[in-house]
Amino acid sequence: MMNDEVILNYLEELADKLEILVRDENINIEESSSSGGLCRVEGKHVIILNSKATVKEKIQVMITALRQFDLRDMYVKPAIRELLDGDKESFQ
Repeated sequence: MMNDEVILNYLEELADKLEILVRDENINIEESSSSGGLCRVEGKHVIILNSKATVKEKIQVMITALRQFDLRDMYVKPAIRELLDGDKESFQ
């Protein structure tokens, strides 16, 4: 079983293959419980991760963001593919 740091690293590598920038940002909105998400900046996709979020929260943000892309023709490590193809609540 892979640990969470390894999973996050693989998800970041996958984002890189898709030319999606991943940024760890200090999201300083007091009422925000946001762990981050996918957005577009100057026409490019960016996944922003809240630097204060836990590794598990960052993984969930990455999974939610990467599910929006067509990964059928890409090689994705089986354990990561399972997370991406799994149900929304499978990673806790």
